[in-house]
Formats: sequence, structure tokens, C-alpha cells
Amino acid sequence: MEIDPRILMFVVFGVGLTLAVMLERWLARYWLSLPILYVAVGFVIWSLPLGLPHFNPTVDGFDAITLEYATEFIVIASLMAAGIAIDRPVSWRNWRQIWPLLLIAMPLTIGAVALLGWWALGLAPASAILLGAALAPTDPVLARSVQVGPPGEDQRHDVRFSLTVEAGLNDGFAFPFTYLAIAAVGMTALGGWTIEWAWLDLGWRILAGCAVGWAVGRVGAWYVFEREADAPIKDIDEEDDLAAQPSYSTSEGLIVLGTLLLAYGLAEMAEGYGFLAVFVGAVTARQRENRSRYHKISHHFIDQIEQIVLVAVLFGFGAMLASGVLAALTWQAALVGLALIFVIRPIAGLLAELRSGLPMIGKLAVAFLGVRGMGSIYYLAYGQNHADFEQVDLLWATVSFAILASIVVHGVVSGPFIRHVENRRAHIHAGQDSSMASLSPDEPHRHRRRSE
Repeated sequence: MEIDPRILMFVVFGVGLTLAVMLERWLARYWLSLPILYVAVGFVIWSLPLGLPHFNPTVDGFDAITLEYATEFIVIASLMAAGIAIDRPVSWRNWRQIWPLLLIAMPLTIGAVALLGWWALGLAPASAILLGAALAPTDPVLARSVQVGPPGEDQRHDVRFSLTVEAGLNDGFAFPFTYLAIAAVGMTALGGWTIEWAWLDLGWRILAGCAVGWAVGRVGAWYVFEREADAPIKDIDEEDDLAAQPSYSTSEGLIVLGTLLLAYGLAEMAEGYGFLAVFVGAVTARQRENRSRYHKISHHFIDQIEQIVLVAVLFGFGAMLASGVLAALTWQAALVGLALIFVIRPIAGLLAELRSGLPMIGKLAVAFLGVRGMGSIYYLAYGQNHADFEQVDLLWATVSFAILASIVVHGVVSGPFIRHVENRRAHIHAGQDSSMASLSPDEPHRHRRRSE
């Protein structure tokens, strides 16, 4: 009996979704991660003579468009989940450890990767810049194991906090260089186009993304907490009898997903960065009624969506590898990917963390655990779909290898590394208490009960 490839894909995806949670917990005992397994399974299945469609953006423009749209959505969902999960109140003092990662580590990484792309791989300047922009940002999708937990944990963890917020905000700082690469295609000298890039892509788009995200987050929070009853998180955690819990609406998923898409769409319409707007919007909404269980419910919903799309994307990445996306890989390109993981990012991260209050092992954790993943695929696909870059096959091979290496290395190392840092109490800035309540004594967690 001949199996319809389309039906087989449904079976594979269904099994992957059903087993995802159980496998994630089981693999953690063996220092492995779900992405490692699912990428491997995708590679094996698509390597078999089952008639499954090939998936290679270097030979099919439609595959590149599909990749752009699929990774765009999962990055949006991941940014929303990360933003809602952040318990720490927003202030310069509470968030000051983040800015060096964005303003020092990011530009250094982009510059170093672009330089290696031009010097070691022989890429044209525009292609080298695109390579740097694609590989520089840490990924909010595959970095689940090193990010902060669900809302309401109330435990200070400066390492996880740094990696989570960096992954949330650095998309807004990587996108300008993606636009720079697009604008640089065919250019041979600096000129008026660089000025336009500076004020539009580096200036206005960041400001517009932040402004739209803040506005949508404020309006969304007002809409929710002025019309919905809420209860403290402990009512869910400590009550065993569901009937005894306060009633709540079943519309949380609709509201959070609608707000997410609204922030992204409005920011893009205003020529701002939608990714930045989504994260800023989620963080802004999270700051209101900090103790409300609504945030935990919303996070759970968006986390489920993220995991559903993630399973499909991981299988898809395995299919890309099986379809020959690494065919153009050279040993120089492989070394660039390894240099990013083991040299460039750790050094750039340590330079950014020099004045951090973390112990050295904590600083090293922040510097080394910068996972590469679906965001890099999105930026490269976006660049390919908006300009005619040279050596696009080499770009895909280099980025895909770097992501694969990151999935394996960080998937194996991140869990034990984080536990080692925590055991040595190196995950908290020196002199700080582990309680989140110590972060902002003048901004206590608020909670209000409202009658229906």
C-alpha cells in the first residue's frame, strides 16, 4: 500500500505534538533537548525514500517565502511569551544589565561575523552584512531552557533575566543591519542611502516599534483589568478544588493573541519593528496588576501556540538539512559558525558584562548561552526575499550549520551549566537578595479583586 506523503506528514506532526512534553522532560535527564531530537527525526524521515517534498530555500524561492512567514509567526509568539513571563518591574536600575548586551555585544558580534564572512568566505559586502545581522541576535524560540520561567515565580535570576530580555530586544537591533544589507546590494560607496538608513532604519523604526508596543500594551492591559475579574496566582497554585477557585473568562487566549497580532501589525504599518513592538507590548501589559493570575493564564496559552509551531519548524529544519541546504558548506564556513559560538559571542558577551555585578561564572553563562535559531532563519529568508544577494547558497549553508551547532552545543550544555551557576549562587548580582520583592521596594506587587 502506497502512503500519501501529505498524510504521512500529518502523522509525523501529530506524533511530535503528542510526545513533545513527555520527551522534553525525559531528555532533560540525559542533558539533551527537544530540538536536538526533533531536528534529527526530521532529517531522518526526509532522507528516506517516502516521496516527501524537498524543502530547500536555496533552490526554490517559494520555500524561502514559506520560511519567512513560518519563522515570523513563531518569533512573534516567543517574544510575547518571554515578555509576559518577566516579573521584574521596568526601571533603569532593574534593567541596566541589559543595555551593554544590546549596545556592545550585538554590534561586536555583527561586525565580527560580517568581517569573517567577507575575509574568510569571500562574500560580497552586502552578503557579509546580512550574515552578521542574521547570526548576531540570540534566539527567543530555542532558548526556552535558559529563559525565565512562567509569571509569578518571584525568584531573582539575573542570568536567565539577561538572556530573556536580550532575546526579546535584540531583534529590534538586528533588523536595522538586515535593512543595511538590503540597501547595500549593488552599492559600491557610501552615500545618501546610508543617511536614509541611519535615520529611518536605525532611528525611526526602533522608536516607532517601542512606541506602538507601549501603547498597545497599555490599552490591552486597561481593556483586560477594567472589565475582567482577577485573582492572585496563588489561588491557582494552592487550591486543589477547581470549583473553589474564582471564576474567570475563557477569552484570555483570544485577547492575548489579538493583542500580539495588533501590536505587530500596527508597528509594521507605522514602519516600525514589529518584533520589538510585540515584546515591549507584552512587558508593558505585564507591569499592570503584576500579581494577577491573568498573566499566568495568558503565558500558558501563548506558550502552547509557540510549542505547536516549534514542533513544525524543527521538523522543517531537519527537512532542510536532508534536502541539501548544507551542500554549499565549506570548512571555512563551518569554522565561522563554530567561531561564533565558541569565540565571538563569548568574548563580546564578556566585554558587555565587564561591569556587571555577577560573579565570573555567571558572566560567562550570559556570554556563552546565546542560542542561535529560528530568528536567524527569518532574517536570512527576509533578506533573500527582498534583495538579490550573491552566494545565497553559501549564506544558507553557513547559517544552517551555525544553528545546527548551536542546537547541539547549547542543547547539551545549557541545562548543566545553568544548574552549576545556580549551585554556586552565581546567578544573582553580588549583594542582591534572591527575592523579586527586593527589586523595587517602592513599586510593590499590586492586586485588586473586582466583583463581576
